[in-house]
Amino acid sequence: MSGIPLWIVCPKENAYPLLGLLARNGIQRKSKFCSRISLSARISAYSSAVANPGRTSEERVYEVVLKQASLVREQKREKQRALNLDKPLEGDATNWDLLNASYERCGEVCAEYAKTFYLGTLLMTPERRKAVWAIYVWCRRTDELVDGPNASHITPMALERWEKRLNDLFEGRPYDMYDAALSDTVSKYPVDIQPFRDMIEGMRLDLRKSRYSNFDELYLYCYYVAGTVGLMSVPVMGIAPESTASTESVYNAALALGIANQLTNILRDVGEDARRGRIYLPQDELAKAGLSENDIFRGRVTDKWRSFMKGQIKRARMFFDEAEKGVAELSSASRWPVWASLLLYKQILDAIEANDYNNFTKRAYVGKAKKLVSLPAAYGRAIIGPPKLDKMIMR
Repeated sequence: MSGIPLWIVCPKENAYPLLGLLARNGIQRKSKFCSRISLSARISAYSSAVANPGRTSEERVYEVVLKQASLVREQKREKQRALNLDKPLEGDATNWDLLNASYERCGEVCAEYAKTFYLGTLLMTPERRKAVWAIYVWCRRTDELVDGPNASHITPMALERWEKRLNDLFEGRPYDMYDAALSDTVSKYPVDIQPFRDMIEGMRLDLRKSRYSNFDELYLYCYYVAGTVGLMSVPVMGIAPESTASTESVYNAALALGIANQLTNILRDVGEDARRGRIYLPQDELAKAGLSENDIFRGRVTDKWRSFMKGQIKRARMFFDEAEKGVAELSSASRWPVWASLLLYKQILDAIEANDYNNFTKRAYVGKAKKLVSLPAAYGRAIIGPPKLDKMIMR
C-alpha cells in the first residue's frame, strides 16, 4: 500500500487508465440507483448530517443510517431493478476477465491482511464475496493514508484528491483496478456514497485532532473510521428474507459493531497511541477518574487506571451486545465473517483484563488457538443462532 500517495497525486489526464474497459463493459454509466441523488443533494445531506452542532453525534449519524436504509427499501420496491447476484456481467469476455482480475486482487489483499474475515467471506455467494473484498480494500487504503508508511506526507489536499477519486468511481470512472472493483460493486448494490465520504472525514480528523473532549466527540470519530464500514457492507451482505426486523435496526446493529470494534482498538492501543502523542480517550472522563494526560504518557497501571478502564470496557461491551441483535438478521451466507469478527474482537477486551489493564506496555491479542476455537463457535452462531447454540452447549 506504499504507492497510495502516488496514485492520489497523479495528474488528472493520466487518471483513468481503466475508463475504456468499464465503458466497453457498460459500467461507465451512472448507476441508475445512484443517479437520482445529485451531487448537490449529497453535499446538502452531508452538511446536515455532520455539521450541525446543536445535536448529539448519535443523532447526526442516525441521519446517515436512515438514508442508507431508505436506499435498500427503494431497491426492494423497484422490482424491475432486482439484482441477480449470481449472474456475471454481460459484455466482452476479455473485459470481464480484467474486471474479474480486479476483484481477485482485492481478495488477495483481504486474505493477506484480514485472514479470519477472508475465510468467512468464502461462505458467501461469489458476487457478494467479491463485493465485500472491494469494500474492504478501499477502507484499508483509506486508513493507510494516515496510518501507513507514507502517512507523514499526507496533507488535507491529498485527502481532497482521494475524495474526488471516490466521487469519480461512484460515477463509473475508476483510476485503477482496485477502484474498478468498487465502482462495479456500487453500481450493483444500494450502497450510498455518504459512509465512504465520512470515512475520509475520519482521516481528516486524524490529521488535525489528537484529543477528544468527551464521548460524544469520540463516538463521532468512531463512526467515521469504523461505524461507516457496517453501513457500507450491509447492502452487500444482505438482510435475511425471513427477517422481521426493521431495516433501520439492522443498520444500527452494524453501526454498533463498528463502534465497538473501534473502541476496542482504542483501548488496546493506548500506549502505542500515547507514544505518537495521541490520546483517544474522553478527556472529561479521565478527569473525573482523577487521571491526567501525564498519567497516560507515564503509563503506570494504578487503581485509578484500572477503575477507569473497567468503565471503558463495559461501554465497549454494551456496543457489542447491541451489535449481536442485528447479526442474526443478515442473510445466512453472510453471518459467519461478521460473527467471527465480533467474537474475536470481544476477546481483545478479555485480554486487556487478563493483562491487569496494562495497555501501556502490553498489547492485548487473541492467540491462534483461541482464534481457531472461535471460528466454529462463530459458524455455529451463524447457522444455528445464539440462543439455540447456547442451549446446546449448556446440555
